[in-house]
Amino acid sequence: ITDPSLSYANEVGEAFRALVPVGVVWGSYAVATAYVTADAVDKGKKAALVSARGQPRPDHPVAVAVVDTFVWQALASVIIPGFTINRVCAASLYTLRKTTRWPLAVRKWTTTAIGLSTIPFIITPIDSGAGSVDFLLDSSLRKIYNEEEKKPAV
Repeated sequence: ITDPSLSYANEVGEAFRALVPVGVVWGSYAVATAYVTADAVDKGKKAALVSARGQPRPDHPVAVAVVDTFVWQALASVIIPGFTINRVCAASLYTLRKTTRWPLAVRKWTTTAIGLSTIPFIITPIDSGAGSVDFLLDSSLRKIYNEEEKKPAV
């Protein structure tokens, strides 16, 4: 369940939304969310270890590792790409309906192809850069983590 390609399940589901029952799309979100959860748990386990020997490290912020990973992955792998592909496909289907006389099945398959072909182009802007999830978290949630680390131990 920690195969990173599973994080793309919901984007594929959204691309096929015009062709499949909505339950299939929701199932693709379940797969992607399971990946995000497994990755967050894995990062938490790694944060709890001091060495390859598996010695506990109680001073390391395990919760921070889990929350940061979960929020980052949820935004970068599920929420933002799912919304983006959904809107690209909705706009494509609408535009094809208004500008072509193609049969509905052709418009739906074309919309799916457009959605699938959009996936590689949205990854880098979401993952890195000025409008990225890293920038968003660095500007918000991670400031809280950094403030907590600066507080003296009581």
